[in-house]
Amino acid sequence: MSTTALLAFTVAAVLLTITPGLDTMMLLRMVLGGGRKAGLVGGFGTTLGCLVWGAASIVGLTALLVASKFAYDVVRYAGAAYLLWLGGSALWKSWRGVRDDQPTDAPSITPVQALRVGFVTNLLNPKIGVFYLSLLPQFLPSDQASAGWGALLVGVHVTVGQVWQIVVVWLAGRAAVVLAKPAVRRWTERLTASVLVGFGLKMAFDSGARG
Repeated sequence: MSTTALLAFTVAAVLLTITPGLDTMMLLRMVLGGGRKAGLVGGFGTTLGCLVWGAASIVGLTALLVASKFAYDVVRYAGAAYLLWLGGSALWKSWRGVRDDQPTDAPSITPVQALRVGFVTNLLNPKIGVFYLSLLPQFLPSDQASAGWGALLVGVHVTVGQVWQIVVVWLAGRAAVVLAKPAVRRWTERLTASVLVGFGLKMAFDSGARG
């Protein structure tokens, strides 16, 4: 594998990572609900999820997602149901008789919850497995060293992702100071929860995402 190929993969990983998506929305919600600590721990959870998918792609397990529509759909529907539950339950708690003038100083998302949500959300997103399976082979040598290079590329991707998550959490923490008023914070949390529901619906009905 050449240095040029490694740089090309790194550029692709950066561009894909900074594109706003589900992980970014999850981080914003964690920071709003539990502060920067919850955001950082939740970001680490998403990184762990990527590591699991990356390891599975290296040993060939994610090939099942492409070869088997049933396997892909099982993971897809499980992920969609999880996102719908996360967003729906958050909306229910927000709207359940809570007045906009009530204080909301207590964090609603603990670091343990953030870690679990970040990890499970990525683990139940089959698009990450398909991403690794479709992108990694383009940058791997066709010899016995491919597994080692694959591990390196997965490491590059998760490192880029972790750094970007720290940046997002810091920026969200700065914004949370501006959005500290209970009413503004509550409506922002409702918005992020609604977006999670939207991602869940998209995942459930996006049957052509296998590529």
